[in-house]
Parts: sequence; structure tokens; C-alpha cells
Amino acid sequence: MHVTRQEIDALNGLITVEIDSSDYKDKVKSSLEKHRKTAKIPGFRPGHVPLGVVEKRFGKSVLAEVLNTLANEGVYSFIQDNKLEILGNPIPSNHHSMEGSFDAPSTFKFTFEIGMSPTFDYQTVLKNGVEYHTVRVDEKLVSQQIEDLQRRYGKLSSVETVGEKDLVLGTFTELDEQGAPKAGGIEHSTTLSMEFLPDADTKTSLIGRKKEDIFTLNPALVSKDEADKASMLGVKPEELPSEDVAFEFRITDIKHLSLAALDQELFEKLFQDGEITDEAGLRNRVQKDLEQMFERDADRLMTRKVYDRLMSDVSMDFPEAFLKRWIVASAQKPISEEEINAEFQAYLNSLKWQLIQSKIFKDSNTQLVYDEVIAFTKALIVNNYAQYGLPAPEEAELEKSAKELLAKKDQANSIYDQLAEQKLTQYFKANASLKMKPLSYDDFVAEMKK
Repeated sequence: MHVTRQEIDALNGLITVEIDSSDYKDKVKSSLEKHRKTAKIPGFRPGHVPLGVVEKRFGKSVLAEVLNTLANEGVYSFIQDNKLEILGNPIPSNHHSMEGSFDAPSTFKFTFEIGMSPTFDYQTVLKNGVEYHTVRVDEKLVSQQIEDLQRRYGKLSSVETVGEKDLVLGTFTELDEQGAPKAGGIEHSTTLSMEFLPDADTKTSLIGRKKEDIFTLNPALVSKDEADKASMLGVKPEELPSEDVAFEFRITDIKHLSLAALDQELFEKLFQDGEITDEAGLRNRVQKDLEQMFERDADRLMTRKVYDRLMSDVSMDFPEAFLKRWIVASAQKPISEEEINAEFQAYLNSLKWQLIQSKIFKDSNTQLVYDEVIAFTKALIVNNYAQYGLPAPEEAELEKSAKELLAKKDQANSIYDQLAEQKLTQYFKANASLKMKPLSYDDFVAEMKK
């Protein structure tokens, strides 16, 4: 067998596999002998069919099968031996027909098209730098976090009048044109959170109201959007009444949240083993936790910015015509040119990132080894338990759960992606030129939402 490569341009090439009779003759004979033992041909006992009869009936199909196997083995061995970095898989050339005759078998020649992986430079982009946003954890932010903890462990109690941060429980009732409750109209119980009402005037008008007060209230003034309004009235968004339909609201209860006191009882609920004993210790711990949390958020934001910069600034050319033909050839069901063109740019973007990530991993000798994936998966499970205040399972059960997760394709892909992103983040922090830029909490959140 003789295999050669012809370079058409930097991104496209041909691989020709020339197969001589000495390469396939014995394999064809061996395959025909197997057919001879199992072939059921009228007039002959099984296993006693003359080889000439078997060859006449099955010879061409057996030869085609053997040649196909040898041609594929030849092209893939050539790619591996010569360390060619290709995209997709080789496909039979549209412009070069198979050479050789099945009627008079001798030398056969098969030509395949290949698309080469482009060369590109990502290091320059990393050296040019990217902003790394940090959050200034000031006293105000620490105080807000502590108040959130006090709310979480606070107590709700009924009160007589509505305050600025109370929960108002009540019922919306649709009114008719005379201002009376409409027969068969909308009537639905809901809860208004005074703290988050969008309209300031409406909030002011509700402060001081008492239980069993009944008054007209426009649901649009106490809801964030149409979906929220529909939920408040207990209807589907498409069933919302017109804006001129009036509603009354009857207060059935008023709940006030009393913040948990900053005392030993709260400290013991939040932390174990008497770690925190006073407010000063709590503030220090909260500040430390916030800094760690924001560092993780800052890392994610940095990774996203580096990704965006790499995708926009790394120049990369593709053998687009080849890739479109390969997509058609490898598709499990017929696909039209229009369908390919509609999704092709997204496909190229995905391929571009895949190549960048693979090159970074290769250059940095980064690998996702199974033991590390298992450890990462177990850490995810432990964190999930911790979110619900539950102790982690025993090691044997933890190991079993991790392996069960990784046995599920979608779960495994997600876990591998998370670990790969973590490793990329570590690489970017160590190798990219980071331009540190401290932000206030609000500005940081705004940056995250971009």
C-alpha cells in the first residue's frame, strides 16, 4: 500500500491511497472462505459450495468491503504517523473517482479530501491584557450582608398597620362598572412585599393601612411586569384584563419581620464550635466570606472577558467548503444547504473556541484525568448538601454517587465542562496580563449583567 499527500493550500489537501493486489488478495480469499462455510446456495450442501461459485456470487462485494477497510486504515494511519492536525474526518473526493476495475482487479486508487486545522496565535491576546474587576468590600456591604442574615433567621409576626418593609396579605377583587364586586370576575389572594414595590407613590399610600381595610388598587402599580401582574391576579398572561378594569384590595393580614438579634443564639446557628462570639468577629468573618465569594465571581467575569477577547481578536481561517461537505457526509439524516448556511457561523464559532481551548490545554500540558474528575464531582455533591445544611455522605457513598453521576452522559458532559472552565480560569489568571480594576458592589453587579 502506498499513501501520498497533496497540499492544495494551507487549509485543504488530498490523501491518495494506492492499494496493490498483494495488499488485498489474501484478505479477500480469507473472507470468501468464511462465506463458503456459511453460504446457502441451492444445489450445494452448506460448507461444500465450490470456491468458484462463492467467488462469482460474492467476490465483488467482498473485494469492495476489503478495499474500503484498507483505504480507511491507510488514510488514518498516514494522518496519525505524520501528525496531521485535521478538522472533521477525511471524505472521498468529489473530483477524483476511484481508479481500478472490479471486473479485472489489480491496483486500486482512492483519493480523500482533508481539511487542515488552522494555525493561530492566542498568546498575543493574553499579553495585551484584560480587565480584572474586584469588589470593594466596605462597611456598608458588610452591614447589608449581616442584615440579610438577620432577616433569614428573623421571625414573622402579625401587626396592625402596614410598615415600610412589611408583607401585606390580601385579596384582589374585580369590580364592575358600578364599582361593585363583579359576579364571576377575578378574585385572587396574593402577598405584597412593601420593600420591593416598584411605584413609590403607591408604597406611600399603603403605609399606615390596617387589617380589613378595603380600597381600590391598580395591580399594575404593585407588579414588576405583565407576568408578575398575571401571577398576582391568578390568571394566565394572555387572560389579563384591560387597563381600564378596576380592582379593590382587602387586607387580610400584615406580617412584620423582626430581625434576629446579634447574639450567641444567632452565632451558633451560623457557625459551629463557638467560632464567632461577638459582633466584631461576625463582621470580620462576613467580610472574609464576601471577599472569597467575590473573588470567585471576579474569576468567572475575567474568564468571560478573556473568552470574548479571544473570540474577537484571534484570527482564524477555516476550510469552509470542505467543512460544509463533511457536515453533509456525516449527518445522520439529509440536511439541506439552507440549513447548513443558517447554522454555519454558529458552528464555526463553536469550532474556533474548541480549537483555542484544545491548544491552550496542549501547550500548558493540562489534562482532565479521571481521578481528578471524580474528586471534582465529589466536591460538587458535598457543596450541594451544604447548601441545604446537610452533612456530607460517607466516603463510600460519596464515591458511589460521583460515579453514578459520571455514568450519565449529560451530567458527565456538564461536570467535565465545569472542570475545564476551572482549569482555564487558573491558566488565564496565571498567564494573562490582568488590569486590576476595583468596583463598587453595584457597579460589579452591573458589569456581570452585561
